[in-house]
Amino acid sequence: MEGFDIRSIKDFLGIDSFYLKCIIGFLGSFLLTYVSIPKIIRVSYKKNLMATPKERSSHIRKTPNLGGISIFYSVTIMSSICAYELFSSYIFLFSAIIVLFFIGLMDDILVVSPNKKFYAQIVTALMISVGSNVRIGHFFGIFGINLLPYWFSILFTVIVFIFLINAFNLIDGIDGLASGIAILVCGAFIVTFWRLGAINHPMIVLSLTIIGSLLAFIRFNFSKKYKIFMGDTGSMIIGFLLSFMGIKFLNLFLLQYPYGAPVYWIQTAPAIVIAILIIPIIDTLGVFVIRLFKGHSPFKADKNHMHHRYLRLGLSHKQVSIIIVIENAIVILVAYFLRHIEVHLLLAIILSLGIIFSFLPLLLYKKINLIKSDS
Repeated sequence: MEGFDIRSIKDFLGIDSFYLKCIIGFLGSFLLTYVSIPKIIRVSYKKNLMATPKERSSHIRKTPNLGGISIFYSVTIMSSICAYELFSSYIFLFSAIIVLFFIGLMDDILVVSPNKKFYAQIVTALMISVGSNVRIGHFFGIFGINLLPYWFSILFTVIVFIFLINAFNLIDGIDGLASGIAILVCGAFIVTFWRLGAINHPMIVLSLTIIGSLLAFIRFNFSKKYKIFMGDTGSMIIGFLLSFMGIKFLNLFLLQYPYGAPVYWIQTAPAIVIAILIIPIIDTLGVFVIRLFKGHSPFKADKNHMHHRYLRLGLSHKQVSIIIVIENAIVILVAYFLRHIEVHLLLAIILSLGIIFSFLPLLLYKKINLIKSDS
């Protein structure tokens, strides 16, 4: 696969080709999403392709839920043009995205059984981990573990992909939350990839195409007149791509010089990735633990997510999304400034902050009710 020739444009504008790809990728993705969503909304109303409010839903009326089509459309087109190196180096990346797109679209339109979605996620995770060798092969000394056996590396990578894909699907419960977290995560990865050299330029461009698409999507997601959800199509694709970025970030520290020394090395790399993705991780783990504690299936839907707890305080969707994104950003900043401390200590700090933020709305809710009862 070859990218388009931008040398003449680059020479005319006097801009480095990497920066030009960043600009084109971001603006192109934004515009494609912005232009395509109104048409998707129009078709959704005409064909009655809508999300119907359910018992655990945070919305009260039917709403188009095919926004993921525009996200898929814009990100794949612009990344294949401006970050084509990714699809050349990781030949199963595009195929994996296609599989998730179709299973997500089927679920948004027809409703697919959880088992079928699960099998599709396993297939995509195997495609990228086995077919493209994007896997977690090292534990960086966590629990005294370093290099992983190949079979365990594949198994663990598949579990991580499936967990994070579903984690992003689960936090997509209110307007702006999944997209806001994804924009923050992409921004964090842009900074980390930028600091680690030119080899990561395609990953930066991919991140910018995702940000551009999600910024355009948020404008409609918060709209009252032209509201749309990203649906499973969007949340699964975004979860997959962010998982891919996180594992690629870890792999950077395992690249080898001819004499065996790593190109980069920071023992806390896994803790940094967890910090970047802390809200989806801690929220999903939290609801699973609560469901098991109550004797329910961990996969049984309920209203125990962080965003549900904040909504009980009387906050709007926009306010809750902003608060949770800020909480995620705080954990990222803490991890960045403490990145050189011992890895187990940093992990403990990150997870503690995540747990505190997860249960903070519950404490506030009890405090407010206590004040009301006293008065």
